Amino acid sequence: MDRESGLPPDVGGTVVTVGSFDGVHRGHMAVLKEITRRAAKRRSHSVLVTFDRHPLTVVRPEVAPGLLTTPDEKKEILSQSGLDYVAFLPFTKALSEYGPEEFVDLVLRKRFRVAELVIGYDHGFGRGREGDIYLLRRLGQVQGFEVDVVPAVESGGAPVSSTRIRASVGKGEVERVERDLGRPYSFRGPVVTGMGRGRDLGFPTANIAAPGVGKLLPRQGIYAVRASLRTEIRSGLLHLGPRPTFAGSPPSIELYILDFDEDIYGERVRIDFLKRLRDVLPFATASELVEQMKRDRDMAREYFAAAGE
Repeated sequence: MDRESGLPPDVGGTVVTVGSFDGVHRGHMAVLKEITRRAAKRRSHSVLVTFDRHPLTVVRPEVAPGLLTTPDEKKEILSQSGLDYVAFLPFTKALSEYGPEEFVDLVLRKRFRVAELVIGYDHGFGRGREGDIYLLRRLGQVQGFEVDVVPAVESGGAPVSSTRIRASVGKGEVERVERDLGRPYSFRGPVVTGMGRGRDLGFPTANIAAPGVGKLLPRQGIYAVRASLRTEIRSGLLHLGPRPTFAGSPPSIELYILDFDEDIYGERVRIDFLKRLRDVLPFATASELVEQMKRDRDMAREYFAAAGE
């Protein structure tokens, strides 16, 4: 393999796209579908050039967004995309200072042997996002590669974007997020030891460790969720946020799986957010909390029954 690019020496004339691809949403998937189609037509290879952290964490860390997909989540989603190659570039201060011409020449041409560059409708890259479609086409004419643009994918009358999805996640609008992503919003974490209050109240819950690496979680609340653990997918409820009924208790992520009471401490669980049911509320007594939890369980059962689960 070429140590500079990581591509086998016989791979050339690639069809490339480049970007953060945080969330790998429906707009991103349209771009990936297009590069795989064009690569097949050329009898060449498709390449996604992405980054191992969001560029804003280097360029403007004070406004860097929470991640829709951690690096591991992104890799898992991309593994099912049909791409031939995915390159995760370390986004460094030096890389952030490349002008568009340098990025095209040193990265896309020399490292990834681009013959055709496919980008989204709003793509910008290079120092200060100076590189746009017009500059790319001029560079392509001089340096011998084609440039194609994939139009926006719209949902609800507006383009799907990572920025819009982050706003929806922050509001707890997980059903809208699912429409924009093309899959439920999710996170993964191990089951850790909690205080045991759920079991004492007749609702045994699994405490999930908060995800790291800047993962964005939805607005606090009670959610209908799908939990993937072991080889099973189970329906359940998730408490996300503070526990105001119990003074001094820290915020928690607590999973209640319907019709399930097994020991899963230490196991990793994936949580898919399906519907926000209500806010986190304070109750004067534990008994009042239990009555509300029973109503939550009934709402969840109705939701899953209507969904055919």
